[in-house]
Amino acid sequence: MEGNVKKDKIKKLKICAILVLIVMLLVFVKFMLSARVDSVDEYQEWMKSFGIAGPLFLTVFQAVQVVLPILPGYLGCAAGAISFGTWTGFVCNYIGISAGSIAAYFLAKKYGVDLVISLFSEKQYNKWKAKIANKKSYDVFLFVATLLPMFPDDFLCYFSGLIHMDSKKFIWIIILGKPWCILAYSIIFGLI
Repeated sequence: MEGNVKKDKIKKLKICAILVLIVMLLVFVKFMLSARVDSVDEYQEWMKSFGIAGPLFLTVFQAVQVVLPILPGYLGCAAGAISFGTWTGFVCNYIGISAGSIAAYFLAKKYGVDLVISLFSEKQYNKWKAKIANKKSYDVFLFVATLLPMFPDDFLCYFSGLIHMDSKKFIWIIILGKPWCILAYSIIFGLI
């Protein structure tokens, strides 16, 4: 009985996250279609017209896209840097991705393997479980993984919650490891 309740909660959580993502994308597309933008500079000026709502939207979007890993994080980083420039884009992306990473950790801790397998494949879960779950160097591995581009960071955030990694240690790894790759993306895409 408890397993069914947990699966129902997981299903509702996924539906809510998908709905939030869809609404955010629809709102953005609606505003994009109403704008007359012919260059990156005009686009950035248009984004500034939203005031704090623009950066806040990006920050929330980045958090949601970690919790519901549909898009690669670098796309949001690119959008942030192009939309708001290198530094504002970096701050929004860093806060959003870090918040989403920490949320993923605690969601996995609360809902367990069923949630992780519903978001990722069971094959992926078993592969990582066999490779690293009981290694003493997992903390170092996770820190290095957060530094590297194109690594399965979202999955590892969830996985860390499953293996009962100390939450303070996890949060420090995210805070200290996440900014470097995000900063690199922000600088690269901010030059556009």
